[in-house]
Amino acid sequence: MMKIGIESGAYLSRYGLEEGLKRMRKHGYECVDFQDFADTEGPLFQLDEAGFEKELKNIKKQIEDNGIEICQTHGPWRWPPRDNTPEDRAERFEKMAKSIRGTAILGCKNFIIHPIMPFGCASESEQQKKEMLDMNREFMGRLVEVGRQNEVIVNFENMPMPPLSIAPVAATLAFVKEFNSPWFKVCLDTGHAATTNEKPGDCVRLLGKEYLQTLHIHDNNGRNDLHWIPYTGVIDWNDFSNALAEIGFEGTASLETSAPGKIPAELREMQEISLFQMIRKIARRD
Repeated sequence: MMKIGIESGAYLSRYGLEEGLKRMRKHGYECVDFQDFADTEGPLFQLDEAGFEKELKNIKKQIEDNGIEICQTHGPWRWPPRDNTPEDRAERFEKMAKSIRGTAILGCKNFIIHPIMPFGCASESEQQKKEMLDMNREFMGRLVEVGRQNEVIVNFENMPMPPLSIAPVAATLAFVKEFNSPWFKVCLDTGHAATTNEKPGDCVRLLGKEYLQTLHIHDNNGRNDLHWIPYTGVIDWNDFSNALAEIGFEGTASLETSAPGKIPAELREMQEISLFQMIRKIARRD
């Protein structure tokens, strides 16, 4: 049976840790996708190692005390990508490795990351494709070893940039398969798949239970990465739900979206409860 989760920004960033956790649990969520590692300019990365560990242990305790599990974390991400120099990649690797250690401190087994994009998100020449793959092989090979040492699975995410050769789910899977490692799996982002003209249900079937480790669930218009709530865009959610059942997915149906920010305060809780009911239906918990 799938558990049900949501990104930390939906509750913890909006309401604060204590109130956000109470509200999450009240609405029925069992898991949280902890995304504070994504921003390396944020408060966590301003702490020294001792402070970093202390703060994460405090966060872990508060989350667990509220009966919620940290199902996955999101690694460092920056826009636009800055991966084109050895110095850029070294800096990113250091932050990635620190985030994996942080994931272990949180008692979480899944760490989600994006590929290295040394040539940005535009169409690549054949030479650039080769160089990009080689850079990712070297970078991810070292990162997966950090994951192994910390008993954290590195989850490689499909991207929402159609010109990027590694963006589609099939290319993501092919890359992960090269490593043949239990510490390197796939995070399927449904919204990203929609932007590359892929049906998330078919993507689930392609990945199968062996490689599909984590999910980022959200909707869009099929062109832009908009992080809409389910049933408001182009994705066939019945097919997606069927596919998860077909492969016997036992992870977390984790939303990477939230109630829209413009909703009036007096109506927000109704929208949050409605969103939970949507993911509950997708996870077949009704």
